[in-house]
Amino acid sequence: MCHFSLAVSLGAALLLPVSIVSNEVLLLYPTSFYIQWLNSSLIHGLWNEIFLFSNVSIFILLPFAYLFTESEGLPGSRKGLVSRLYETFLVFLLVAALLFGMTFLLSAILDYGRASIHSLFALWSGYLPFLYSCLSCFGVMLLLICTPVGFARLFTVIGELVIKPRFLRDIEEEQACTLLEEEDLHRKLLSRQEFQIRPAYANGSNGTASVERRLRQLQRRRQELGIQRSASPWRRNLAYPVAMLLLLGLTGISLLMVVHNTLELLVGIKALPASPQVRQFSLGISSLSALGIFGSALEVVLILYLWLASVVGFYSLPGFCRLRPQPRSASLTQVIGNCAVLLLLSSALPVISRTLGITNFDLLGDFGRIEWLASFPLVLAYNVVFAVAAATSLATKMTAAMRRELLGRLAAWGKDD
Repeated sequence: MCHFSLAVSLGAALLLPVSIVSNEVLLLYPTSFYIQWLNSSLIHGLWNEIFLFSNVSIFILLPFAYLFTESEGLPGSRKGLVSRLYETFLVFLLVAALLFGMTFLLSAILDYGRASIHSLFALWSGYLPFLYSCLSCFGVMLLLICTPVGFARLFTVIGELVIKPRFLRDIEEEQACTLLEEEDLHRKLLSRQEFQIRPAYANGSNGTASVERRLRQLQRRRQELGIQRSASPWRRNLAYPVAMLLLLGLTGISLLMVVHNTLELLVGIKALPASPQVRQFSLGISSLSALGIFGSALEVVLILYLWLASVVGFYSLPGFCRLRPQPRSASLTQVIGNCAVLLLLSSALPVISRTLGITNFDLLGDFGRIEWLASFPLVLAYNVVFAVAAATSLATKMTAAMRRELLGRLAAWGKDD
């Protein structure tokens, strides 16, 4: 179930990029025999399948998997797999009935025309899209928080992965410090092995497990530093500036596109994401960007960049950082939670990309039926808040060193006085 949900998450994240690339391919080779299978009905079907499997994963598979991990069997029955399945199925039905009732009441309060007794059983055509619309709204709001944070956090993450120039980082000094600490831990291990008569701790050992774990970390760290030290001068001196400029360029272009989309919404040039033209869209008619293939490729890169920033930003938020899985120490409940988070963020990615004006590709299938996308004040407010939050987060990140230096100088000046 988790593997299926992750596959659906990947499909939802690649839904817009695949559609944009397909449109450009049909424009380049409109009469080619080898791409006759690529048509509008295939892309429409792909959007509908992703919408269907997203609903199945987030409303059936992942809740069932979580309830099964927490089940112990029905009282009075023999403990085993069958008893746990019975309990999981029973609890799942109760939760589904509760969720159905809450959805019916919420739709009746919001006056969506679903409060009649005849529409009570319109589960697939009424309540499930409405419930997914509420869930997508929550996912988009989560992206509103995560993505600006991810813009700033990516500079730190890439800075840790890419080799920095010598004037920013002294690899030789770090390698020497790591080697000294590794030798110190070796001496501690040898001394504890020689004097086994020392009292053990509560876990039955004399503390060698934590020392050995730290020693393995230092050995891996020393190997990484050795690889970075032996890197070529071109890689050492150009990789970090190029990576930082690339991140800054992608973030700046994203902000400019959001501001441009906001102005077009205010003037009335840009239509809302949920527009009547969605059902009439066909592939291969015209390019989605005024820049042609280059603009479409840029849109694909920006969409994937938004997805990466949202994931990095989510795991950087206070409280949610503990959900980040660690190698060989993640519980099954934690794995299910991570699958749900990735599915929620990936399913909302096409919606946020269209709402922010990153792409002009219309939301196809049931994605275009999300009703809150037809609200002009909500879409406009989302664009404004996203642009302000992203610009503030980026400015805070860029001026962090200067602010620390300024505060340090002011503190030192105050002490001198």
